[in-house]
Amino acid sequence: MMPTQETIDRSSLLAIAGSMIAEHEDFFDGLAATGVEQKGDVLIFSGNYFLDEQGLPGPRTTTVFNVFKFLTVELSPKYRLASTAPA
Repeated sequence: MMPTQETIDRSSLLAIAGSMIAEHEDFFDGLAATGVEQKGDVLIFSGNYFLDEQGLPGPRTTTVFNVFKFLTVELSPKYRLASTAPA
């Protein structure tokens, strides 16, 4: 049986994500989730991926991707965005 997901507003979820990022072992200054979308049962986090001048991945891009993936794995089973919750 899957645990019940808590419905949460976007700003509250981003605040939780921000706290988790700050405590993550790969945290660096500037790393932040500034957006989140609900895609089915999955939360997709977004923010600055630190791309280079040509729009290609920079040295920190993989770290950002991995931290956002961590947020998705940890928070998707627990939360559902209020704006996309089933009626």
